[in-house]
Amino acid sequence: MDPMFLPGVEQDAKPGPYRDLIEAMQRQGAEYPQIWHLFAYLPSATAHLARFTQEILRGPAPLSPGMRELIAAYTSKRNDCPF
Repeated sequence: MDPMFLPGVEQDAKPGPYRDLIEAMQRQGAEYPQIWHLFAYLPSATAHLARFTQEILRGPAPLSPGMRELIAAYTSKRNDCPF
């Protein structure tokens, strides 16, 4: 996986669940969402963003979670942003 645009954020993860997830994925050589670096860098400021994202993608809605993920992936691709 390519490094993020903000190496200071990527290299300064604070203790917590996102740092643990990042380290586990790196040990496995697996890809993971780069936004996890932001969540790990400033957990107190990004906790609400993580909850918001999960609610939007997984909470009750007329569209299935899979369809919402597909829309998000398509939008990211159109914006040249890896999803």
